[in-house]
Amino acid sequence: MKQFALMMNQFELPNDFPHQPPEEYKYEVRQHKRNILSIWLRHPDRYHYTSDPVYTIWGFVKYKTTKRSISHTYHSPINSNRVGGEVNVNETRPWTAMPLNLNPLEAVFYDL
Repeated sequence: MKQFALMMNQFELPNDFPHQPPEEYKYEVRQHKRNILSIWLRHPDRYHYTSDPVYTIWGFVKYKTTKRSISHTYHSPINSNRVGGEVNVNETRPWTAMPLNLNPLEAVFYDL
């Protein structure tokens, strides 16, 4: 349990997170709830309408502790405040954890 508390205070991406941020972007991790972290994609600072940093929600990481181990699962966002369904992190993209809903023709042209 101490390891879990330490992990939650560091706010780092999990070791198995497979993506590198897109060029000029970076990932930031924040605590969403006690056992859930949110992953945010910070945009480059080149917008004319605001001087504040612009963020997009990538997704969520939900931690589960047992007596013997700590595990985590990735979840897509419904919006920036609501955790969606569990996703396979290897089927996500650097921009978002939202699953693609492709018809068969689109699936042929879009290479995951």
